[in-house]
Amino acid sequence: MTSKASGTGDRTRPLRADAERTVRAILEAAERVLSADPAATMEQIAEAAGVARTTVHRRFATREALVAAMSVWAARQFHDAVTAGRPDTTPPAVALYQVTANVLRVKLAWGFAMTARRTDDPEVAHVHADVLDRCDRLFRRAREAGVLRADVDLDWTRRVYYALIHEAAQDDRGEDADVLATRIVDTLLRGFGGPDGASAR
Repeated sequence: MTSKASGTGDRTRPLRADAERTVRAILEAAERVLSADPAATMEQIAEAAGVARTTVHRRFATREALVAAMSVWAARQFHDAVTAGRPDTTPPAVALYQVTANVLRVKLAWGFAMTARRTDDPEVAHVHADVLDRCDRLFRRAREAGVLRADVDLDWTRRVYYALIHEAAQDDRGEDADVLATRIVDTLLRGFGGPDGASAR
């Protein structure tokens, strides 16, 4: 009895892994195809994923369901990227760079899904609320450590930071996430002013 149950479990694990790989292949193909052509069909996505159209429809009943799944998948990657930067424990300047580079990798890889994110999806909303909290804590730590000025408006700083990441993700020069992250952090912390900039106020 034990060996049979064990054997059944062994057979289901590869099947589950295969199903997960198929779903990921479809999601990744959908990101590539829809980034190039937002009006692309499910058939085009299936072809790009290397699976039958019926396989895509079996996993995602409609195109809207597929886009919603992409949104959730991208949100999870986004959350993992922020968490991997250890914003609550790593020295603030280091964490700021690492989180920025990690987030950019997700935004560059999942641009369509991130743009099409479903704000009405509970999981997506929870992920973005948690990321907002982590970002706020990181910026407070940065201010306490002197990385940011003591009088800085943290809400405005975070909004500018988000805008810089958004603009960097639209960059079409083919620069990688590390280069873009360095530019974002340098711009956030030092800006564009010259040595005489302060005296002009």
